[in-house]
Amino acid sequence: MSTPRIVVTGIGATSALGGTVAENWANLLAGRPGAHTLTHSWVEEYQLPVTFAAEASVRPEEVLARHEAKRLDPSTQFALIAAREAWADAGAPNVVPERLGIDWATGIGGLWTLLDAWDTLREKGPRRVMPLTVPMLMPNAGAGNLSLQFGAKAFARTVVSACASSTESISNAFEHIRSGLADIVIAGGAESAIHPITLAAFSSSQALSRRNDDPEHASRPGAIDRDGFVMGEGGAALVLESEEHAKARGARIYAYVRGGGVTADSYHITANDPEGAGATRAVEQALAQAGVEPDAVTHINAHATSTPVGDPNEYRALKRVFGDRIDEIPVSATKASTGHLLGGTGALEAVFTILAIRDRVAPPTINMTEPDPDVPFRLSGQPQPLGDGPQFAISNSFGFGGHNAVVAFSTD
Repeated sequence: MSTPRIVVTGIGATSALGGTVAENWANLLAGRPGAHTLTHSWVEEYQLPVTFAAEASVRPEEVLARHEAKRLDPSTQFALIAAREAWADAGAPNVVPERLGIDWATGIGGLWTLLDAWDTLREKGPRRVMPLTVPMLMPNAGAGNLSLQFGAKAFARTVVSACASSTESISNAFEHIRSGLADIVIAGGAESAIHPITLAAFSSSQALSRRNDDPEHASRPGAIDRDGFVMGEGGAALVLESEEHAKARGARIYAYVRGGGVTADSYHITANDPEGAGATRAVEQALAQAGVEPDAVTHINAHATSTPVGDPNEYRALKRVFGDRIDEIPVSATKASTGHLLGGTGALEAVFTILAIRDRVAPPTINMTEPDPDVPFRLSGQPQPLGDGPQFAISNSFGFGGHNAVVAFSTD
């Protein structure tokens, strides 16, 4: 029996750039920044060293019914919003529940619920802690609630691998359909961790940009004066199914999922391998699963967080795969616009990668000042045309714990 080809038939997204895929894509191509100064009272109360982030532009309470929102942590709220858009975009397919699966992801989970409950316990006592606290804070809340929302009974799985999480979830969904565990899978991830504790902690580890006076230009992947990433939030979802299943129901096909690679550095709990060996193997795995050579790649959505160490390490890893050709491939570093969604970032960037090859345009990388000679990616402050012919792109995600995940898409 031949191996089925896997396609994407629906996409959904909510982030600092907009509450829908269309808004996100239009604002990304227009070069609009998502980061702004935070107006919450807790910024001053805790004297946070970083006072800005890329908050979702459309708040969940503007989209969800009140009774839904109050029972869900913000991370799960974003999951539900993105997945509903993707499901509707796929035509709300009629599928046997036992053949519908969920492969979801988060990096941190219900942070707001956990810490709000702790404050309630300290200030008001145990009787005032909400009965739904644990179901709201658990990292698998997104997968569980999406399973309930869409009646998915094949499985509801959760990946928690830091910033590689939702790219890994897409790779898993690809494998689960190919192995016959489901006909359709909703994959993706969401995060809502713009909180005093994470801003303080990431700042203490010197991972965040300190450009409080210029937040819109703070995230500068590949620039010589970059000084850290910008926290973002939101979620993104993809509907995956076999090509045969999609065509049988007359579904629109955005792109083909060609392969995925998941590896571990086993080097350091936060720093990635400076030689990029694990990241290299993840890219090579994705290409091998797709059955293509590196020369087939026409576009890369880089992990590119804008940290001084991370960006050069990714370049070195990709140079090991592509050789000197890495300097010619149009690369996009979209976290410059969206901020870093942690566990949700890979799914959002997968959506951008799919749209890039569909529209044959690599999104701009904003805030490029003087390029760092150690990161000579082909980045551009303007959209870059991808040209005619078949398109094949990869999207990279790397996370604390030494996690590496890469997923590959093509137009045919």
